[in-house]
Amino acid sequence: MKVKITWTDVLAFIVWLLPLIYLVDVYPTLGSSIPLHFDIDGRPDSFGPKTKFLGIVLLVSGIGLLAGLLARFLPLIDPKKKARYSEGVFIRISHAVIFLIAAITFLVIYGGTQQHFKMPMHIFYPITGLFFAYLGNLLNNVKPNYFVGIRTPWTLENEEVWRKTHRLAAKIWVPGGIILAILGWVLRGTAGHITFVAGLLLIALIPIVYSYLYYRKLSK
Repeated sequence: MKVKITWTDVLAFIVWLLPLIYLVDVYPTLGSSIPLHFDIDGRPDSFGPKTKFLGIVLLVSGIGLLAGLLARFLPLIDPKKKARYSEGVFIRISHAVIFLIAAITFLVIYGGTQQHFKMPMHIFYPITGLFFAYLGNLLNNVKPNYFVGIRTPWTLENEEVWRKTHRLAAKIWVPGGIILAILGWVLRGTAGHITFVAGLLLIALIPIVYSYLYYRKLSK
């Protein structure tokens, strides 16, 4: 199967590169002690040398690129060749993953340049919420496969369960992600953190539980 590189692939790669270009530009100005980890309120609670900071940034950025490439080229490695039926969806997911990781990487690098920096969770949460809303918009078009989607034992066993589960997830994730984005922007501190995590767990668990219950219903 041939893979065609599109202008959106090139754009995604440029977006992935931007935080690294930013890092190269500011690296000489970084101090001797840089925030490496943040608590739930966005305050730095761990510091280290800029060489360690560099390693963390490169690791996160590399993971983002690998995840994006994996989603982009899934049809090439799928042993049963089912992923090709959702190739367009996988391309959109790969770009979304790269954009999300690039945004997070940029925030982390920016934090390293500030002496008194607090991670803006009211920006991080909305970005993540909109990411899940975007994924929800794609779920209806994901065909059964081993790599992407709500892959429970019950959805993989029965295509009808897969279809119904992803239809339900799409209905939940799109408005749920938007609501989480709004609440993540409005609520601050511990309240925002608890609300976001609880909401994320809720929209993730409902389709999983539904897939089991619907499979049992069909089995009867």
